[in-house]
Amino acid sequence: MKRKVLAYPYIVWMILFIVIPMFFILYYAVNVNGQFDLTKFWDTLKDGGKWTVLVESIDIALKTTAICLLLGYPIAYILSGMKKSVAGFISVLFFVPMWMNFVLRTYAWHAILEYVIPGVRGFLGLEGSVLMVLVYDFLPFMILPLYNTLSKLDKSLIEASRDLGANSVTTFLRVVLPLSVPGIVSGITMVFIPAITAFTVPVLIGNGKYHLYGNEIELAFKSLSGQGDFAVGSTLSIILLISVLVSTLIMNHFDKDQQTGGQMW
Repeated sequence: MKRKVLAYPYIVWMILFIVIPMFFILYYAVNVNGQFDLTKFWDTLKDGGKWTVLVESIDIALKTTAICLLLGYPIAYILSGMKKSVAGFISVLFFVPMWMNFVLRTYAWHAILEYVIPGVRGFLGLEGSVLMVLVYDFLPFMILPLYNTLSKLDKSLIEASRDLGANSVTTFLRVVLPLSVPGIVSGITMVFIPAITAFTVPVLIGNGKYHLYGNEIELAFKSLSGQGDFAVGSTLSIILLISVLVSTLIMNHFDKDQQTGGQMW
């Protein structure tokens, strides 16, 4: 009974900040001026331009996730082989920038690309610049779960693999990599979902000339002379929510062994 009481604050939190907001999103998606109307809902679903922006957002989120994984895995692997005190100190260095507000960090990158190294934006283009800043922002969220998983691996399995004649590459591919799947899945989830919903980075780094799906939702709510088209914005939010839920379900499918690690080949 006491344990159930401890869950009550969490239930209240979910109702206030998840259930009620979701209710309003659904309500405004199918109501215009207080009347049930599906016209804008269907018009938004049939708008090819909105789906194009969503596909572009998914594309850049996948690129961000892939780059973070390629950079984060070696870093986490190296940290897992260090003494915990040293690895902990270096890990803190990765997360020190995260102590600063996300918007402030984005403004800092905007100033750097605008005044310090303006040639980088011209070389990478708007999409490349946005991608670079997204990788910078979300890389620590890839490193942390990977490090936690790799540091907890049973070292005796690695030693046994080597004793049986496997070289370093074979040991990594057949022992370390499969057992680190939970960390990989967690890192992908922690990077992909916020990357697909990002809207501050495209606005500031893209100088208003490059926008993703989050910006599309923002523009919808700010349209109609500042009053906002809540029906369109809510419909776009529902589409994004479904996309995030689908991606989460896919990740969970590959993470059935979250507590114990993946299976060795």
